[in-house]
Amino acid sequence: MKVVGITTQQEVYVGSKDRNFRINEFLIIEDPYQDNLLGEVVEANTYNRYIPLNIYGDFVDSSVLESLKALGYNIDDDTIYIAKVRLLNEALYPIQTGSDVRIPKFTEVKDIMVKSKLGEGLVLGVIKNTDDLAKDMDEDLKGILYTFEEGALIPQNDIPYILDLKSMHHYPHIGVFGGSGSGKSFGLRVILEELMDLDIPTIVLDPHYEMDFGEGAPYLEGTGRDFKDKFKCLQVGIQIGVRFEDLTAQDLKNLLDAASNLTDSMNNVVDILFKPKDSYYSFSNRLQMLTEAQEEGSLDRIESRITNARDEEERKAWIERRDLFINYDKLCPYNSVRGIIWRLRRLGNDGVFSKDIREIEDGLQQGKLIVIQGSTRILQVFSTYLLNNLYHKRRDYKDALYMKAGADYFPPFIIVTDEAHNFAPKGYDSPSKSILKEISQEGRKYGVFLIFASQRPTLLDETITAQLNTKLIFRTVRASDIQTIQEETDLTVEECKRLPYLRTGDVFISSANMGRTIFARIRAALTTSPHTLNPFDELKERRQEDDDRFLDIIMAKLPINDIDLAQVALEIEQETGTTYTVKALEERLKQMVNRKHIRKEETIFGYRYIK
Repeated sequence: MKVVGITTQQEVYVGSKDRNFRINEFLIIEDPYQDNLLGEVVEANTYNRYIPLNIYGDFVDSSVLESLKALGYNIDDDTIYIAKVRLLNEALYPIQTGSDVRIPKFTEVKDIMVKSKLGEGLVLGVIKNTDDLAKDMDEDLKGILYTFEEGALIPQNDIPYILDLKSMHHYPHIGVFGGSGSGKSFGLRVILEELMDLDIPTIVLDPHYEMDFGEGAPYLEGTGRDFKDKFKCLQVGIQIGVRFEDLTAQDLKNLLDAASNLTDSMNNVVDILFKPKDSYYSFSNRLQMLTEAQEEGSLDRIESRITNARDEEERKAWIERRDLFINYDKLCPYNSVRGIIWRLRRLGNDGVFSKDIREIEDGLQQGKLIVIQGSTRILQVFSTYLLNNLYHKRRDYKDALYMKAGADYFPPFIIVTDEAHNFAPKGYDSPSKSILKEISQEGRKYGVFLIFASQRPTLLDETITAQLNTKLIFRTVRASDIQTIQEETDLTVEECKRLPYLRTGDVFISSANMGRTIFARIRAALTTSPHTLNPFDELKERRQEDDDRFLDIIMAKLPINDIDLAQVALEIEQETGTTYTVKALEERLKQMVNRKHIRKEETIFGYRYIK
């Protein structure tokens, strides 16, 4: 392998007649006037005499042809392999044409390829096309994972990609981007498995109810890891919620604003009417009583209500309403108070105020992964309070340490969210966006980090996108998303052109710590999503179950004449509680005939169904 053509300090062409090249593989250029230089293949072409060279005018120019001839290549008869190689670090001078090129040894690339030790980083997959280098790599890096390709497990043949977790202190936050079916959720699952393996406290906002790690991947046949003690799935309004008595006025405004945007007047109502240590009942009752007084319209009518009260209890209630009316009527407009009541009841009906976050805090203290499940709207509401609360607990602890004051320990933690553009959208405010932006810009100092996954990076807030120092880019088709990715990463034009055609599970990893983009394949996950059953298989299974259930009922009653259908329908209802009309029962029997479970024959008295 030789350097051919006109060279620069950044790029060269390499020619060979013995060895074909692969995109993203690494080569050593032995320049006689400079140290050995490491480069990566970014384009690869093959030429033979049946295809004229000038068909690739931009790739194989005249200088390359002349170099090939001068080096003894017979371009009319030989098959020639040509690669465009980009240097990892810019050379001092243009590379010498004719320099020898070889495959590097593992020791020559170890510091570039492996940035973290096993047990300290996240083993996400393998670096593609490094099988030649992997032959002499350290033994402890061999055989540590499988990839899943073409429906089968493939043993590791390449250098493992280990994400340096400690580097997040300097290069914080991770983005996981890719279209539907690209392997994005699969990759996110692998990241979370690795975090559990290292006992890193993690919060996952899961709007799709799929981040459950209790079931092993079927292709591992029971040989996978058991994560059941490493994570908890908690649903908002069922196991967790917001303890109303712990809320500040600002917390409450954030929650109400998440339910529906607050006006300035509504914000003012909360500031005036909310009292420290209020319960949900006491606050909502205060609002309700004020609106009832305002609906009377005047102090005279309220006094009349007091005078004409039926009993002492009603009289005291109207006295309380009168006091609220006198103190707050002019400060709190009726419509604004009604707006707060509507929002408060909406949150109450969703169960947001039915529990507290103690179980989440305890789980983080134990180093567990806490999966918070709920609809996107509920998660937006709840995460606004939760993330503010937890982030400031960690921040207060670190600030107290700095000031040498006493404080309860709260661990560093990672926040993970799928469909991140719903929580921090570009172009408009959402309840959770403010705290997420604050964490993206300042969280590194306090040990709080973000992992954002989204199918649409273009829709994600630009301030947050700019703070994602590591990005995993799976197959992406939309031009606007590819443009955003190109602007926010160091992916080359050639690599961006490949994005729409990546296989599921193949990924470009752009990392500030690595200083360059790595082409990798995500390892096989050790667990599986609860939603892996193909919906058409599900439909088939459900139909089979329904058929079997119906056949169990009907087989003992065969043969059935069509004139007896009403009597059979009545018997089925009495025996099983299942109600069939005559028409519905006849339709069901026809289905069984069509599926060849029973037969239908014609008699002199009409039709009848038989085994």
